Amino acid sequence: MGTLKLNTTSGGSLSIQAADGASDNTLTLPAVTGGNIVTTADSGTITQGMIGSNVVGKGPAFHAYPSATTSASHSVWTKVPINTERFDTNSNFDTSTYRFTPTVAGYYSVTGMVSFGENIASVEAGLSVNGSIAYGGTANWSNNVNSMTTALIYFNGSTDYVELYAIQWSGVTKTIQNSASTVRFEAHLVRAA
Repeated sequence: MGTLKLNTTSGGSLSIQAADGASDNTLTLPAVTGGNIVTTADSGTITQGMIGSNVVGKGPAFHAYPSATTSASHSVWTKVPINTERFDTNSNFDTSTYRFTPTVAGYYSVTGMVSFGENIASVEAGLSVNGSIAYGGTANWSNNVNSMTTALIYFNGSTDYVELYAIQWSGVTKTIQNSASTVRFEAHLVRAA
């Protein structure tokens, strides 16, 4: 077996020789003042404080879709009834209000996609942040079926929320589909605040 040699910035070094037998060995490191290090005395859980600020640990994430179709009037933003979860790692998505309210402050990648299942003059997916449409997808004025929007959004970790909306311009009421592959809403923490 070989030897691992760690050099220090002050010129010293520490050599670790691998064991020759089949038994397990434990390495105990000295306490570090003012820094973060996992030692044998730790519980084995690495906390956000141990890995430093602005590094993502286990942040909230969800993926959901609607279980039923919904009607959308011409030229009116309509909230998409996203009520079925594939996963919700921190129970921050509400299937009755169709709202994601993350409890960890930070920057989230949020994506929404809608489908009307038929050609319409134009459709658009929109992300409503705290009650106002803030981000919209591309609305092409040619035969459209789907629209998707993605944004990087800051949430304060307590009251900020996001919902998925859709709008269509056909001149009449149309139906937003309930296909899990073409109508979805999802978000995940990219960087903690």
